[in-house]
Amino acid sequence: MSGVEIQIAPASAETHELMASWRYPPPYDFYDGDAEPVRNPERFYAALDEKDQLVGFYYFESNPPDLDYGLGLRPDLTGQGLGLEFFCAGLAYAQKHFQPRRVLLHVADFNKRAVRVYERAGFRLVSSQVRTFDRLGEVEFLTMAKSTDDVPR
Repeated sequence: MSGVEIQIAPASAETHELMASWRYPPPYDFYDGDAEPVRNPERFYAALDEKDQLVGFYYFESNPPDLDYGLGLRPDLTGQGLGLEFFCAGLAYAQKHFQPRRVLLHVADFNKRAVRVYERAGFRLVSSQVRTFDRLGEVEFLTMAKSTDDVPR
Protein backbone atom coordinates (compact mmCIF):
# COMPACT_ATOMS: atom_id res chain seq x y z
CA MET A 1 0.00 0.00 0.00
CA SER A 2 2.93 2.34 0.56
CA GLY A 3 2.86 5.06 -2.04
CA VAL A 4 -0.54 3.92 -3.27
CA GLU A 5 -3.17 6.53 -3.97
CA ILE A 6 -6.13 5.68 -1.75
CA GLN A 7 -9.57 6.35 -3.21
CA ILE A 8 -12.22 7.14 -0.62
CA ALA A 9 -15.93 6.70 -1.35
CA PRO A 10 -19.11 6.02 0.64
CA ALA A 11 -19.20 2.38 1.75
CA SER A 12 -21.55 0.11 -0.17
CA ALA A 13 -23.46 -2.90 1.15
CA GLU A 14 -20.69 -5.06 -0.38
CA THR A 15 -18.08 -3.08 1.57
CA HIS A 16 -19.95 -3.75 4.81
CA GLU A 17 -20.16 -7.46 3.97
CA LEU A 18 -16.41 -7.64 3.39
CA MET A 19 -15.67 -5.76 6.61
CA ALA A 20 -17.93 -8.15 8.56
CA SER A 21 -15.66 -11.02 7.50
CA TRP A 22 -12.46 -9.41 8.78
CA ARG A 23 -10.64 -11.25 11.57
CA TYR A 24 -7.79 -9.74 13.54
CA PRO A 25 -5.33 -11.61 15.81
CA PRO A 26 -5.75 -11.13 19.59
CA PRO A 27 -5.98 -8.67 21.24
CA TYR A 28 -7.09 -6.83 18.10
CA ASP A 29 -9.92 -9.34 17.57
CA PHE A 30 -11.86 -6.74 19.54
CA TYR A 31 -12.14 -5.04 16.12
CA ASP A 32 -13.41 -8.09 14.19
CA GLY A 33 -15.87 -6.90 11.57
CA ASP A 34 -18.91 -8.56 13.08
CA ALA A 35 -18.05 -8.02 16.76
CA GLU A 36 -20.61 -5.25 17.13
CA PRO A 37 -23.61 -4.40 14.94
CA VAL A 38 -22.94 -1.60 12.45
CA ARG A 39 -24.69 1.56 13.48
CA ASN A 40 -25.00 4.47 11.07
CA PRO A 41 -23.61 2.67 8.01
CA GLU A 42 -23.88 5.93 6.04
CA ARG A 43 -20.95 7.30 8.06
CA PHE A 44 -18.58 4.62 6.74
CA TYR A 45 -16.34 5.15 3.72
CA ALA A 46 -14.42 2.53 1.76
CA ALA A 47 -10.68 2.97 1.24
CA LEU A 48 -9.72 1.42 -2.09
CA ASP A 49 -6.31 0.89 -3.66
CA GLU A 50 -5.44 1.43 -7.33
CA LYS A 51 -6.97 -1.98 -8.18
CA ASP A 52 -10.25 -1.07 -6.42
CA GLN A 53 -9.44 -3.54 -3.65
CA LEU A 54 -10.75 -2.68 -0.20
CA VAL A 55 -7.76 -1.87 2.02
CA GLY A 56 -9.68 -0.39 4.92
CA PHE A 57 -12.44 1.94 5.96
CA TYR A 58 -12.97 5.37 7.45
CA TYR A 59 -15.76 6.58 9.70
CA PHE A 60 -16.74 10.24 9.80
CA GLU A 61 -19.34 11.63 12.18
CA SER A 62 -19.86 15.35 11.86
CA ASN A 63 -20.64 17.14 15.12
CA PRO A 64 -20.04 20.73 14.01
CA PRO A 65 -17.68 22.29 14.51
CA ASP A 66 -15.94 18.99 15.35
CA LEU A 67 -15.61 15.64 13.60
CA ASP A 68 -15.36 12.16 15.13
CA TYR A 69 -12.94 10.13 13.03
CA GLY A 70 -12.51 6.37 13.03
CA LEU A 71 -10.72 3.96 10.76
CA GLY A 72 -9.71 0.37 10.24
CA LEU A 73 -7.06 -1.21 8.08
CA ARG A 74 -7.72 -4.65 6.53
CA PRO A 75 -6.30 -7.29 8.91
CA ASP A 76 -3.59 -8.60 6.55
CA LEU A 77 -2.22 -5.05 6.18
CA THR A 78 -1.85 -4.27 9.90
CA GLY A 79 1.50 -4.28 11.69
CA GLN A 80 3.43 -3.39 8.53
CA GLY A 81 4.09 0.29 9.18
CA LEU A 82 1.23 1.46 6.96
CA GLY A 83 -0.87 3.01 9.71
CA LEU A 84 0.35 6.61 9.56
CA GLU A 85 0.01 6.85 5.76
CA PHE A 86 -3.47 5.31 5.90
CA PHE A 87 -4.49 7.52 8.81
CA CYS A 88 -3.29 10.71 7.12
CA ALA A 89 -5.13 9.88 3.87
CA GLY A 90 -8.41 9.74 5.79
CA LEU A 91 -7.56 12.86 7.76
CA ALA A 92 -6.89 14.82 4.56
CA TYR A 93 -10.23 13.62 3.14
CA ALA A 94 -12.01 14.67 6.34
CA GLN A 95 -10.43 18.11 6.27
CA LYS A 96 -11.43 18.68 2.65
CA HIS A 97 -15.00 17.34 2.86
CA PHE A 98 -16.09 18.19 6.41
CA GLN A 99 -13.84 21.15 7.31
CA PRO A 100 -13.94 20.51 11.06
CA ARG A 101 -12.42 22.84 13.63
CA ARG A 102 -11.18 19.86 15.62
CA VAL A 103 -10.90 16.12 14.92
CA LEU A 104 -11.61 13.61 17.69
CA LEU A 105 -10.58 9.94 17.85
CA HIS A 106 -11.79 7.26 20.22
CA VAL A 107 -9.40 4.33 20.61
CA ALA A 108 -9.24 1.36 22.97
CA ASP A 109 -6.45 1.95 25.49
CA PHE A 110 -4.89 -1.47 24.76
CA ASN A 111 -4.42 -0.56 21.09
CA LYS A 112 -0.94 0.86 21.56
CA ARG A 113 -0.11 0.62 17.83
CA ALA A 114 -2.97 2.96 16.95
CA VAL A 115 -2.23 5.32 19.85
CA ARG A 116 1.37 5.68 18.59
CA VAL A 117 0.15 6.46 15.05
CA TYR A 118 -2.26 9.10 16.34
CA GLU A 119 0.42 10.68 18.52
CA ARG A 120 2.81 10.77 15.55
CA ALA A 121 0.08 12.62 13.64
CA GLY A 122 -0.08 15.24 16.41
CA PHE A 123 -3.14 14.05 18.33
CA ARG A 124 -3.13 14.33 22.11
CA LEU A 125 -5.11 12.66 24.88
CA VAL A 126 -8.03 14.78 26.09
CA SER A 127 -10.07 12.28 28.13
CA SER A 128 -10.82 8.63 28.79
CA GLN A 129 -13.93 6.64 29.60
CA VAL A 130 -14.91 3.03 30.15
CA ARG A 131 -17.41 1.38 27.81
CA THR A 132 -19.06 -1.98 28.43
CA PHE A 133 -19.41 -4.61 25.72
CA ASP A 134 -21.45 -7.80 25.93
CA ARG A 135 -18.65 -10.11 24.81
CA LEU A 136 -15.68 -8.28 26.33
CA GLY A 137 -16.87 -6.51 29.43
CA GLU A 138 -15.35 -3.16 30.30
CA VAL A 139 -12.87 -1.54 27.92
CA GLU A 140 -11.15 1.77 28.55
CA PHE A 141 -11.26 4.19 25.61
CA LEU A 142 -9.04 7.19 25.07
CA THR A 143 -10.32 10.31 23.35
CA MET A 144 -7.60 12.06 21.39
CA ALA A 145 -7.93 15.38 19.57
CA LYS A 146 -6.17 17.74 17.23
CA SER A 147 -7.14 21.19 16.06
CA THR A 148 -7.37 21.34 12.28
CA ASP A 149 -5.42 24.58 12.41
CA ASP A 150 -2.47 22.17 12.62
CA VAL A 151 -3.58 20.10 9.60
CA PRO A 152 -2.32 21.08 6.13
CA ARG A 153 -5.17 22.02 3.80
